[in-house]
Amino acid sequence: MTELGEKSRDISRWSLRGMTALVTGGSKGLGEAVVEELAMLGARVHTCARDETQLQECFLEWQAKGFQVTTSVCDVSSRVQREKLMETVSTLFQGKLNILVNNAGTCITKPTTEFSAEDFSFLMATNLESAFHLSQLAHPFLKASGSGSIVFMSSAAGVVHVNVGSIYGATKGAMNQLARNLACEWASDSIRVNSVCPWFIATPLANKVRQ
Repeated sequence: MTELGEKSRDISRWSLRGMTALVTGGSKGLGEAVVEELAMLGARVHTCARDETQLQECFLEWQAKGFQVTTSVCDVSSRVQREKLMETVSTLFQGKLNILVNNAGTCITKPTTEFSAEDFSFLMATNLESAFHLSQLAHPFLKASGSGSIVFMSSAAGVVHVNVGSIYGATKGAMNQLARNLACEWASDSIRVNSVCPWFIATPLANKVRQ
């Protein structure tokens, strides 16, 4: 089957037409791929990133492809910016959200004895606190949609030892447990919660870590 034929088949089988999604960290790597996949399947997607220039470049590409994607600049390590992001999403999608992909994250790789208090706080805020807080803020919108789904973009480093830094692994391990807890707690609200734990993927962040 041709690539076009495969895409047509997938779109027919997995249509997300009429659904809305928020993907954090969508201007590069895995997040960018998730944005494109959701948009290709018909969803209206909002994504955010820290780098405004990179985000604008992606937006122009998505616009040229006819994708329904909107963007905003947001540093997810900031509580104030997370709250502003969810206000934007609520306005764009009229208070309803079907899909939240907590993808934004970062990594600092060094021996455990060399981590500073600032390193610890930054990684926790970016990787774990942001995912918790955005899920918390998104809960009423996901519930209002009648069929909500949260995906935490975790890592194999949250399950087994991977030489990428102990704090990074700790944030991902905690993220996995958070997903388990929310899956049980919010099931009655028709909100599904899952955690994805990939190995190394050829993304800018992974390439930097492996050097």
